[in-house]
Amino acid sequence: MIGHNYDEDNALLVELRNGAWLDQQDFPPLAYAIPGVLPEGSSLLVGPPKIGKSWFVLSLALAVAAGGRALSALEAGQPRPVLYLALEDGDRRMQDRCRQLLGSDAIPKDFFYITRVMPSRVTATIGAWIRCHAGAAPLVVLDTLGKVMPPALAGESAYQRDYRIGGQIKAMCDENPGLTLLVNHHDRKAAAEDFVDSVSGTNGLAGAADTILVLTRPRQEMRGVLKVTGRDVPEGEYALTFEHGSAWALDGPTLDVAALNAREQRLAAGLSDRSAEVIAFVAQYPDGVRAADVERELGADARRYLARLAESGRIHRAKRGLYTPVPSVPVSQEDNVIHLGHRDTWDSDLGGDIA
Repeated sequence: MIGHNYDEDNALLVELRNGAWLDQQDFPPLAYAIPGVLPEGSSLLVGPPKIGKSWFVLSLALAVAAGGRALSALEAGQPRPVLYLALEDGDRRMQDRCRQLLGSDAIPKDFFYITRVMPSRVTATIGAWIRCHAGAAPLVVLDTLGKVMPPALAGESAYQRDYRIGGQIKAMCDENPGLTLLVNHHDRKAAAEDFVDSVSGTNGLAGAADTILVLTRPRQEMRGVLKVTGRDVPEGEYALTFEHGSAWALDGPTLDVAALNAREQRLAAGLSDRSAEVIAFVAQYPDGVRAADVERELGADARRYLARLAESGRIHRAKRGLYTPVPSVPVSQEDNVIHLGHRDTWDSDLGGDIA
């Protein structure tokens, strides 16, 4: 083509690669700050205010800095440098919280923190600290995003603003392999069928993040749930406990056990104690348990509960007289209403206590 600028074409295609190049690459495996839960890259933790999110991220930060156990069960590996931007705390509160979580253990020397930073200088501050720890696969925790979220630029929509900020955070991680950047953020205070939709603001923040963690806990309750999804991390839902108003712990010795406990909690939600007892018993037999065995263990009325629970989808009837746990149950508001409404009738008919 006469007058065509081939140098411009070359510049536009400088990042072009083909399958042969890709096939020859040897990429390192995905690294985790917390195994199975918090991988390298940009992560967004969301949850309602005042349920213990700051306690949660601080406990993870201390575990990584010390090379100890996160959530009382997950080995964090070798100590790594941690930067905690505790923008809602001061020095005294930081010391008190660390000592409450660590007990007699010293605060790790690889734990660094900042309590004040100008909103316009957050990314620059994080970048400066990362450069001081290049190659060390550090962890950075921003607590909270709301303290430094800038307003939208002129002509910029809320979605564009959120995606721009989320994109800046992700770009820092992409430029620093091994870096984990965890952002603490509030939820949007509204029920959502998909837990990703609980992120406060537009979908711009969730769309830019590599990993999303949602922390939930009913008020005045010790039990909570951590839900995890992302581009690379396996999707999961794990039961937690929150003791003494500060200490989050996995509800079980492993993620697999915590996932099983979370499923049992979800299955039993809104049911009578009797129904929950039957579900929990069936859950112990992934290959199936016979109705006669359930009845022998739990009493003469167990067979009727089995039939009703299978009808509502809480357990699975593999064949006549044989029941197995289900891998998941409907969790949308509409489905919960259907189950609860049905429960009110049949649990009362069977003489069970309505929770």
